[in-house]
Amino acid sequence: MNPTSRSLHSLQTVLFGGAVVVSASGIGLCWQHPAEAALEDSPKVIVDEAWQLVNRHYVDETFNKTDWKETRRELLSRNYTSTKQAYTALREALQPLNDPYTRFMAPSEYESLTSQTSGELSGVGIRMEINKKTKVLTVVEPLPGSPATKAGLTAGDRIIEIDGKPTAKLDIKESSKLIRGQSGTQVKFLIQRKGTKKFEVAIERAVIELSAVTSRIQREGGNRIGYIRLNEFSAHASEQIKAAIERLTAEKADGFVLDLRGNPGGLLNASIDIADMWLDRGLIVRTVNRQGTNENVKARTKSLTQKPLAVLVDGNSASSSEILTGALQDNGRAKVIGSTTFGKALVQSVHQLSDGSGLAVTVAHYYTPKGTDINHKGITPDIQVKLSEGQKILLSTNPKMLATFSDPHYTQAIRTLQQGIRAQKGQPDSTVINKAVVPKAFHQN
Repeated sequence: MNPTSRSLHSLQTVLFGGAVVVSASGIGLCWQHPAEAALEDSPKVIVDEAWQLVNRHYVDETFNKTDWKETRRELLSRNYTSTKQAYTALREALQPLNDPYTRFMAPSEYESLTSQTSGELSGVGIRMEINKKTKVLTVVEPLPGSPATKAGLTAGDRIIEIDGKPTAKLDIKESSKLIRGQSGTQVKFLIQRKGTKKFEVAIERAVIELSAVTSRIQREGGNRIGYIRLNEFSAHASEQIKAAIERLTAEKADGFVLDLRGNPGGLLNASIDIADMWLDRGLIVRTVNRQGTNENVKARTKSLTQKPLAVLVDGNSASSSEILTGALQDNGRAKVIGSTTFGKALVQSVHQLSDGSGLAVTVAHYYTPKGTDINHKGITPDIQVKLSEGQKILLSTNPKMLATFSDPHYTQAIRTLQQGIRAQKGQPDSTVINKAVVPKAFHQN
C-alpha cells in the first residue's frame, strides 16, 4: 500500500452516496466563552462537537462566506431543553454552507447509515418477497450457511407471523424490521409450508454478510461473458468483487461487463481497491483538501485480469461509482457505456458524536486521473445509449430484463466487447448476441 493510500485509509474518508464508514470524532472541546461553563450536562456538548468537526475539516475554509465563529457563539448562547432542540439547531446551522452532503444525523439515522455501509446486518439470513399471486410474505431463498438454513426454512415457505404479529398487513420494510435484531436473540416465525400444517420455528439471529455483487457467466455468441453487477460500495464490496473476478476467470470468461447502473456510491477505499483490481498501473483518483493539498492514489498491484472490460452507467451512478468509472475510462482500461453519470465529486468524512448521533463533513474535492472535475457534470460514456421511457420502465420494473437482449446498454456492451475479444484472439469480425437473464434482487434479512 503506498503512502497516499495509507493516508486516505487513516482519515476514514468516504464518498457519501448512500453508504459511509464510521470514525470516532476524537476531538477535544474548546471552552472560549463564559456561556460554555455548563456545557458538560447539556445538549450543547453535541452542538459543539459538531461545530468543531466542521470548523476543523470542512473543505471550504470560508464556510460558504459565513461567519462560522459567530455561528458557534449563537449555538452556545441558546438554552436547549432537549436533544431534539439541539439537533434542530445544528441542522439549521449547517444550511448556510449550502452543501447537502455535510449533514447531521440523529442516532437512529446514523445507525441506519453505518449498518448499510458495513455490508452486514443482524438477522436470520433470508431473502423474501410478498408473492404477487398469493399476496403472502414468502421466503425466496435462505442464504447458504445462515441461521434460517440451519433451522430448515426453504424457498416457498409462507411467513404467517413474526413474533406473534400477523404479516398479512405488513410490507417488506415492516416485516424486515421485526426480523432484524441483536445478534444472539431469537425471533419466532409461524410458517405455512405446502403439504403441511402451520408450524412454529424459533431462530437465533446472527450477523449476516450481505452480498453487494451479482455475477455469472453468460454465453453471448461464441464468447463467455463475465457479468458483474455491483449495487453499492459497502465494506465487503471489494472482497466480493475480487472473488467474482477470480471465479469468472476460472470459468474462462473472454470478457467482462461491470454493471454500475443505479449504484449510488459508498466507501472511497472500496472504489480504489476495486479499480486496482482492473489496473496494472496509473492514477486512480486525485483529491484536494481545504489547504489545497493534492493526494494522488495510484494503482499498486497487478490487475486480476487483462480481458476486455465494459462498464455500464446511468444517471444514478454516483460518487464511488464515478471514481471507479473515471479511473477505468481515463486509463483506457474499459469502454464506458450508457448515459451520463450523476456528477458528485466531493469526499465526506463521517464521525460518530458522543451521544450516538453522527455528522458527515465534506473534506475534499476529487478529480479523475486526467484532471476532470465531474461535479454537477458527471462522466460522459464513451458510447452513449439513450433509453426510451418505455425501456426505462421495463428495466426498472422487471429486474430480470437487465443484462438481456431487452437491455440496450448491455446489448451495446456485448457488441463492444466482442470487438475487443476478437482483436485479442486475432479473430475476424462477427457479432452475435444471445439472451441472458439476471436473477431478481430480493430483500435480505
